[in-house]
Amino acid sequence: MPRVSRTHDAGSGRIQLGMVGGGEGAFIGAVHRLAARMDDHYAFVAGALSSTPAKAIRSGLALNLDPERVYGTYAEMARQEKRRKDGIEAVAIVTPNDLHLAPALAFLKAGIHVICDKPLTTSLKNALKLKAAADQSGKIFAVTHNYTGYPMVRQARAMIAAGELGDIRVVQVEYAQQWLAEPLELTGHKQAEWRTDPARSGAGGCLGDIGTHAYNLADFIVGIPVVELSAELTTFVAGRKIDDDTHIRLHYANGARGSLWASQVAVGQENGLRIRVYGSKGGLAWSQENPNEMQFSPLRQPTQILTRGGFGTDEAAGRVIRVPAGHPEGYLEGFGTVYSEIAQAILAARQGQKPSASVVFPTIDDGVKGMAFVEAAVASSAKRGKWIAF
Repeated sequence: MPRVSRTHDAGSGRIQLGMVGGGEGAFIGAVHRLAARMDDHYAFVAGALSSTPAKAIRSGLALNLDPERVYGTYAEMARQEKRRKDGIEAVAIVTPNDLHLAPALAFLKAGIHVICDKPLTTSLKNALKLKAAADQSGKIFAVTHNYTGYPMVRQARAMIAAGELGDIRVVQVEYAQQWLAEPLELTGHKQAEWRTDPARSGAGGCLGDIGTHAYNLADFIVGIPVVELSAELTTFVAGRKIDDDTHIRLHYANGARGSLWASQVAVGQENGLRIRVYGSKGGLAWSQENPNEMQFSPLRQPTQILTRGGFGTDEAAGRVIRVPAGHPEGYLEGFGTVYSEIAQAILAARQGQKPSASVVFPTIDDGVKGMAFVEAAVASSAKRGKWIAF
């Protein structure tokens, strides 16, 4: 069937957005919906919000969607939205990891842009299958590594690209949480259940859930490929089927050395995503729990504290700041920035064009790199930390 010509939200040009997953009891679905509306680029109009049809329909009606656009399955949604003149332009897939591949393929086939939660899939093989489909479709495929949306993360990226740190020598990134320090998955906790089930999360537990965020953050900021890694994945909680702590050494293409620690059994840590980068001319440090500041230490000069919206910040940070200096921005705003950058690409695609070169967001390629990272780390750990080419 030929693709139906799309109309857009009357009088606004908003992108018609659908969602798969994110219904009752799902934390991340509400985050995506808030992020999509933050800069008024999207109108949330359709959904298949659960893998259980009755729950999916109940969830959609509770969110005041048009009953005709509340679907029991993602397959029905893809078919019906493709046929509608006012059908969705983009879909957000916010399901557990094992339910990313099939919906993404269905919506790409329907000619609809895809915004997918991370990690991309449960295996590199499936990630490459999805990349091939995305490339063939010509549609935008974004992956919501939301920490790339923080202004000071973009400031760090711009400073390194401009050579302000000199030759990069050392990269240290960590993501520490405590929430799985006990066997929460045995208590009926929905989020813990699927994240600790390798059939649903993939081969990496903590590694896939937050280790991929840490890897992507370092990759986004530093911009230098990792060429090999040595990993040790550990399961500390008795009976757990998958890792809950990981230590990884990294070798970069330019000779730099790196380390990545991700843990979900670090008692006392809430959401400790941190990065430190050291070069021949200086170093910088940033923490997600204090996201509006970054420490910059030029060689032989006093350490400076750069603030979001303050003096010395780059245009890369300034163009994604929403409120004046001194008014904090955080997690939701970072997510909103990623959605807004994706929107710029979709709006440009309406005109058959590419967005401005300043528009940056994680793509299918970043998703594939994340899965390659997971599989290399799992393989290395299985061989007692053997260095694996990446």
